[in-house]
Amino acid sequence: MPLPFLTADGAFDAHDGEETLPHEDPDRWRRPYRPGPWRVAIAAVLLLLAAFMLLATMIIAAAGTWGGAAASLAASLAVVGSALRLLRAGVWVSPQGLRRVSFFTTRSIPWSQVAEVRTVQQPVRWLGLPRTVQGQALTVAGRGGGELPVLLTDHNADFLSRREAFERAADMVEAWAHEYRAVPA
Repeated sequence: MPLPFLTADGAFDAHDGEETLPHEDPDRWRRPYRPGPWRVAIAAVLLLLAAFMLLATMIIAAAGTWGGAAASLAASLAVVGSALRLLRAGVWVSPQGLRRVSFFTTRSIPWSQVAEVRTVQQPVRWLGLPRTVQGQALTVAGRGGGELPVLLTDHNADFLSRREAFERAADMVEAWAHEYRAVPA
């Protein structure tokens, strides 16, 4: 079963200079990098927990406690949904704009509102926790001069201990921004 949220843009899998896309539609939103091992490991543990919860749901239903089985089923489906949302989190690009997907929110920014995308050295959150460390962050500046939220950091769940992968992803997002954002006249 293909999982499109796990596929990258395809630029890193190009063979002989050809870019191979995981789909035919160039207007679809795509992530210009693969999810990192931390994100995938946490999602795998959540899916394993959901499997045990579904097994418990079957046992509870076989015992005839339908209210408990329904509650257990709802909880296990919430865990599966959380794992899928965790895998979907990240930065997505398309010719329409830039999309930052977090666990609870999604924010889309059209390229016409993007003034600049750049990599800067600044304190960044380690794995999204309150602890900060010095690192690199990919930031986007809006046309009105406002600084928008940080897109990627080299210490998040996708790029912790993978500096080269962060640099490739940042370069890809910057290339998308350079290609599609409207140049002010």
